[in-house]
Amino acid sequence: MEYVVYILRSLKTGRFYCGHTHDLFSRFLRHNRGDTVSTRSGIPWVLVWWEYHATRSSAVRRERWIKGRGIGRFLKEQGVL
Repeated sequence: MEYVVYILRSLKTGRFYCGHTHDLFSRFLRHNRGDTVSTRSGIPWVLVWWEYHATRSSAVRRERWIKGRGIGRFLKEQGVL
């Protein structure tokens, strides 16, 4: 099964959210429906970055690395911001 590490940005607050999933489309919809408590206050969200990983453990490691680096800083280094 393939996993995705993704970053969302709130159009309401400008805040970032980083996560991982095996079904990006469904997860994105859940964020924007308000099903996720941690992102409910930021609706609407837009997808600003993603990358694929072969294993869940690889995706989790990458997500933690991005969060430790700082999501905004990471996106600047990637040329997204």
